[in-house]
Amino acid sequence: MSILIKPIITEKATNDSELFNRYAFVVDKKANKLEIKTAVEQAYGVSIESVKTMNYPVNRKTKYTKSGIVQAKSGAYKKAIVQLAEGENIDFYSNI
Repeated sequence: MSILIKPIITEKATNDSELFNRYAFVVDKKANKLEIKTAVEQAYGVSIESVKTMNYPVNRKTKYTKSGIVQAKSGAYKKAIVQLAEGENIDFYSNI
């Protein structure tokens, strides 16, 4: 079971990483903070101060169009924000 699914690279997450040394990841829904901490430490070789997690529910949307009702659904996921120790950083673009 892979705990880290993918890093979140958005404007807000990139700004947090540059200013506050915080990085965001989409993680497995069943993973707890200790498992997330050890997975990030092993994957990137950094030391971590804290981990914050957020559960996002399923979003359902309905649109009424000329051709009828269109329904859409986005999946649920868990997001983790990892605060690294002073002087540590993660480079997501080194493998490109």
